[in-house]
Amino acid sequence: MAVKRKAVALISGGLDSLLATRVIQNQGIHVEGINFYTGFCVEGHTHAIRNHDRSKSKRNNALWVAETLGIKLHIIDVIEEYKDVLLNPRHGYGANLNPCLDCKSFMVRKAREWLEAHDFDFIITGEVVGQRPMSQRRDTMPVIMRESGTEDCLLRPLCAQSLPATLPEREAWVDRGKLFNFQGRSRKPQIALAKAFGFTDYAQPAGGCCFLTDASYSDKLRDLWAHRENRDYDLDDIMLLKVGRHLRPKPHFKLIVARDSGETNYLMGYRKDFTSLDCSSHPGPLALLMGAAGPADVELAARIVARFGQGRDAEKVRVSVTTNEGLEQVLEVVPMAVEAVSEAWYL
Repeated sequence: MAVKRKAVALISGGLDSLLATRVIQNQGIHVEGINFYTGFCVEGHTHAIRNHDRSKSKRNNALWVAETLGIKLHIIDVIEEYKDVLLNPRHGYGANLNPCLDCKSFMVRKAREWLEAHDFDFIITGEVVGQRPMSQRRDTMPVIMRESGTEDCLLRPLCAQSLPATLPEREAWVDRGKLFNFQGRSRKPQIALAKAFGFTDYAQPAGGCCFLTDASYSDKLRDLWAHRENRDYDLDDIMLLKVGRHLRPKPHFKLIVARDSGETNYLMGYRKDFTSLDCSSHPGPLALLMGAAGPADVELAARIVARFGQGRDAEKVRVSVTTNEGLEQVLEVVPMAVEAVSEAWYL
C-alpha cells in the first residue's frame, strides 16, 4: 500500500495559506496547520476591544481557516524566542520594524523542528513569488530554505511551477502539474482560485498579519526602547502599544488615554501596574501614566485627560489619580485647550 504522506502548513489566517493548504489536501495529503504566536500578531486583539469594531466579526482567522479546511491547528507560543529575530535581524528591517525575511526563516525553521518531532514529510506555505518586497522575492526564497534548514522539503503550492521542483514533487508525493505559477502583487489569481474552491468568506488582504508592519505601532515601539536602558520587552509592553492614544508630554513620562469604553475596560486591567487617571466629575476615559512623574507632571497629565472627556469645555474637572499602590488623590484642573495639546506629543 502507498504511504499516506503528511504535511504541516503555516497558517496565518490569510487567503494564501487557506488556498495553499486546500491545493495540497486535494491531492490526498494529510495536512495539519501550525500558527506561531509572537505577541505582534494582529489576530484577536484590538479589533475585539474597540467599540467602533463591534459590527465586525471577532473571529480569529487562523482558527477559522483551520475549521474551514477541517484540519487540526497547532498554536505555538514563540514570544521569547522571537525576541532575537526582532532585536537582531540578520537581513534588517522593512519599511518599519518588520524583520520579514528573518521572521519567515524563523517560522519555517520552527515548522521544520515540529515536522521532525511529529514525523511529518514536508512543509507548506502560502508564499507567492514577488508578492512581498522583502521575504517573497525570487532571490530571497532560497535564503529562507537555506537558513531554516528545510532545503527542498518546503513546498509553495501557489507558485511552485515557477520554482525548482522540491522533494515532494520529485518523489511524486504531489503532482506538480496541479500546482500553480502565481507571481506578483495582484491577488486576482488567488481570488479566482478561491471562487473555484467555493470560498466566499475569507480575510481580505490589509497589510499583513503583524503589527510590526504598521508605521504608528513601530513608532511607539521605538519610543518605548528609547526611554529604557535596553530594548527588551515583555508581553504586556507590546500589548499596551496596541491600545489607546499614546502621548509623551515630557521625556520622562507618557500617557496612554483610552479612546472608548472598550479600551477603558481593557486598560483597567493595568491599574495595579501604573498610576491611573479617571475623570470623576464628568464622563471620560481612563488613562495610564508611565514614568517618573512629579506633582507638576501629574497635574499636566490630569489636564490632558480632562481634555479628552465630556468636561473638556467645563471651567474645572475633577480627576481621580490613583497610584499602583492604591494611593488616591483628586485634582481639580482646568481642561487643556484642544490647540494646546501638541501634535509632537502623539506617538
